[in-house]
Amino acid sequence: MRYRLVIFDWDGTLMDSAARIVACMQAAARDVGAAPLTDAAVRDIIGLGLPEALEILCPGMPAAQRERMRERYSAHFVAADQVPMAFFAGVEAGIARLRGEPGLRLAVATGKSRRGLDRVFAHTGSGDWFHASRTADETRSKPHPLMLEELLTETGVEPRDALMVGDTEYDMEMARALGMDRAAVTYGVHARERLARSQPVCMVDTFPALLEVLYAPMAEPRHAPATMMARSET
Repeated sequence: MRYRLVIFDWDGTLMDSAARIVACMQAAARDVGAAPLTDAAVRDIIGLGLPEALEILCPGMPAAQRERMRERYSAHFVAADQVPMAFFAGVEAGIARLRGEPGLRLAVATGKSRRGLDRVFAHTGSGDWFHASRTADETRSKPHPLMLEELLTETGVEPRDALMVGDTEYDMEMARALGMDRAAVTYGVHARERLARSQPVCMVDTFPALLEVLYAPMAEPRHAPATMMARSET
């Protein structure tokens, strides 16, 4: 195993939740009389903290209306959460395999709130999968790297020994700011071309493919993006 810590984004990386986020955000906009939001616009902000997402989606909206929209989004999402969402194919088996690796720690860095992450941990029984987690309301939102810095400090791991796994430019950029390796999954919300601009060490189309990269022999020097990307896509 080439890393001592693997940090995962949640929505769009581990859990197939984009459609629910889009629907709840669009419903919240209708509730407060805001302009309709396109699917693409909402998908673009997935991964950000909710305040930061609303600033992008509704620029110029009065603070009181924006707060009301935040409340309505949360209410819609909590109501919808009574029906559990699914993990992407291979996630549960893949995480179980990683958990069996001596000395490897797993963590979550997400734009969800702490209440939201704890709720999905409880619904899925996945909280024990991870040694640490950070949410956007506990620290700074992506793409600022503070949540990664805090996870590194908590787990006692250096950036060179950690990997950030995510489906958005925000995940890639917060890791790049620390010189941390980053793996992009292409089955989430941001397009392959957009992810590639952040120079991930690999881009994978499925979660099992990520496991293949993590368990591949270290034949090349660390931090060799072009070599690792070519290998992972063959």
